[in-house]
Amino acid sequence: MKLLFATLLFCCLLLSSCFLEPAIAYEDPFDCSKKCSDRCSVAGVRDRCLKYCGICCTECKCVPSGTYGNKHECPCYRDKLNKKGKPKCP
Repeated sequence: MKLLFATLLFCCLLLSSCFLEPAIAYEDPFDCSKKCSDRCSVAGVRDRCLKYCGICCTECKCVPSGTYGNKHECPCYRDKLNKKGKPKCP
């Protein structure tokens, strides 16, 4: 009886694993480090630009094109504000 139960359980696990995709398939393809590196390439204070761009990119999954402006391309990135009410994202 125990062998039958174990065999049935094993078959159920084997079948269910066929329908599950690996967790790595859900990894986000958006590369924040590359996008922020491009965005901050001409920034005067590059370390600070990269830090805040990375924070905004992670939360918004978007970085505007170019090194300045174009924030209309990414409303989440555009609308983030710091504690003082100024734009948070470079």
